[in-house]
Amino acid sequence: MKGTGYLRRVRQGLRSMKQLTPMRLQEGKMGYILLWLLGVPIPILLVIFLLRGCD
Repeated sequence: MKGTGYLRRVRQGLRSMKQLTPMRLQEGKMGYILLWLLGVPIPILLVIFLLRGCD
């Protein structure tokens, strides 16, 4: 089958996403909070968030 490699990679990606611990999921939030505490304006943080996508 032509697309089986793609489907296999998608399944592996979904499995790895399920294995993320709650602490690992919070790392992105902590990064944005740290940038905000360092003085980066919220509109800039929103632009960064939208460009990077949801983690």
